[in-house]
Amino acid sequence: MSQQQGAGSARFGQQDVTVDRRETVYQGFFRMDKLWLSHPRFDGGRMPQFTRELFLRGDATCVLPYDPQRDEVVLLEQFRAGVIGRDQSPWLLELVAGMNEVGETPEQVAQREGDEEAGLSFQTLEKICEYLVSPGGTDEMIHLFCGRVDASRAGGLHGIAAEHEDIRVHVVPVAEALAMVADGRINNAAAIIGLQWLQLNHQRLREAWA
Repeated sequence: MSQQQGAGSARFGQQDVTVDRRETVYQGFFRMDKLWLSHPRFDGGRMPQFTRELFLRGDATCVLPYDPQRDEVVLLEQFRAGVIGRDQSPWLLELVAGMNEVGETPEQVAQREGDEEAGLSFQTLEKICEYLVSPGGTDEMIHLFCGRVDASRAGGLHGIAAEHEDIRVHVVPVAEALAMVADGRINNAAAIIGLQWLQLNHQRLREAWA
């Protein structure tokens, strides 16, 4: 790294990428495109044209429901096909989450999914961050929030049958949820990031939201 180029500054931008050809190679519940592209190299040369397959999911919104009075979080248990074949159950403990539809703000998605997946309404939403899920192969961006809820109203089974959703709601003390992150029982990115953020902001939120 040169003295002039710091780690936090980007030398190249969108305008430096040349996409010579783009072809949709799969269209189902999700879409996959094949790209023929090139871009500059850090040594001043140019990368020869190469191909990449890009999994197009679009943006999604995730929310960690938190009750500051009871010091509990609400987690959702549901099946995930991506875990099939691994040495763990395909039923994961996750956050409220949903895909962003055209014209929706992340906050609107948060409220919609809170109602559909857990029967919850968020009294307050605080933005945690936005992050790229796996930018080497997908365009998905997650908009992550913490949402204030009354956890005494949470529980039961939820989900939209037509979308093959079957969701069980759990109310978990914050300390127990953090222990599940530590021992690997919770191992999906949004839940880990959200709970670790809550650990860092725990006292502030309890004071602000109580």
